[in-house]
Amino acid sequence: MQNDQHTPCENPLWPCAMTGAVACLAGFEDLAVVVHGSSGCYFYPASLVGVPIHGTFLVENEVIFGTESRLAEVIRELDGRYARIAVVNTCVPAIMGEDIGDLAGDGQILVVDSPGFLGDLEAGYRRALETIAPEVDPGAPGVNIDGICRTDPFCRGNALEARRLLNLAGAPVATTFCLDRYAATRRAAPFTVGTNPDIASGVGISCGSILGLDGVTETFERLTVEIDRVDPRPVMEEVAWADARIRKACDKYLRRFDPPRVAIAGTAAYASFAADLLDRYLGADIACVTARNSAPGATNTTDFSVIRDMIRGAEPDLILGSSYEASIAPGAAFVGLTLPLRNRVALSSHAVAGVEGALRLMEEVLNACIDRNRAERGGLFTSSR
Repeated sequence: MQNDQHTPCENPLWPCAMTGAVACLAGFEDLAVVVHGSSGCYFYPASLVGVPIHGTFLVENEVIFGTESRLAEVIRELDGRYARIAVVNTCVPAIMGEDIGDLAGDGQILVVDSPGFLGDLEAGYRRALETIAPEVDPGAPGVNIDGICRTDPFCRGNALEARRLLNLAGAPVATTFCLDRYAATRRAAPFTVGTNPDIASGVGISCGSILGLDGVTETFERLTVEIDRVDPRPVMEEVAWADARIRKACDKYLRRFDPPRVAIAGTAAYASFAADLLDRYLGADIACVTARNSAPGATNTTDFSVIRDMIRGAEPDLILGSSYEASIAPGAAFVGLTLPLRNRVALSSHAVAGVEGALRLMEEVLNACIDRNRAERGGLFTSSR
């Protein structure tokens, strides 16, 4: 495995810890998020989370003479409009060493020290959750959902799919980390299911992840053991139905075309899930897998030159990743798996997790590959190999 030591701050391929903290906090609709830093520190996460956030927009004289008065001014403007205010510290105030912890004295203001140099998005997300310090109520009914992150293109779709599957099994939903109200973090249920293992909340007892059909099966089997009145049969029927549909569609594809040669880029959990899905149902040749975060069996890098060389060397028929990977081999079929996904209109809530997530991803893969094969046979472009 290659481990890229490039600092993730300001890397367009993968957000830094500051953005991860903002993404976590912005998932709570009654929590005001204040980015305590420059305009650049504000606009990058603001462009990704899809909900309003706030900033102190520090300028030179405030960096020289102190930033506390500017922060206090912004907090006064927000006071009374939200249940809580969360201040995310960025690199410059953190390096200056200003102590803004006193602001959190009354509990209405949360101070999250998550400058970009702390690490990657996942590190910042975890730091924000640690600051929130969710509380488990042993008597709370239902099951928590975690792995939801505002920067994820599949954030809302994953949350909806997790809710749908839990409802099918007769399990009410408790707290969703993080797409809920702040008050819900004070009464989380004892058990949790995940949609993305890379950003598991650590709240309650994890019953597994619903990323992939095997994951759905194993997770609901565990829930049946842990919680009375959970009936997994409707979910298992859906899994069997989805498996049969995918196999039928892939068999039809393979009667007409060869298995694709694939390059995959994304977060570790999503990339691993996609590689398994394509290998299992299409017999795809997985030429290379690059993970934005650390993962066994994958090159961990956010260095675009490394990713470019790997994809060009692989000569893939199909790329799963972001707009950056798509630009490397424009003749390959492309399916979006991670941010950024540019020049696309995204209105509906697509999932990667659960039964619908597996169906949707394979549907997009097959359609993209069919379109490419037809275009190649029609002479619109030549193979990338």
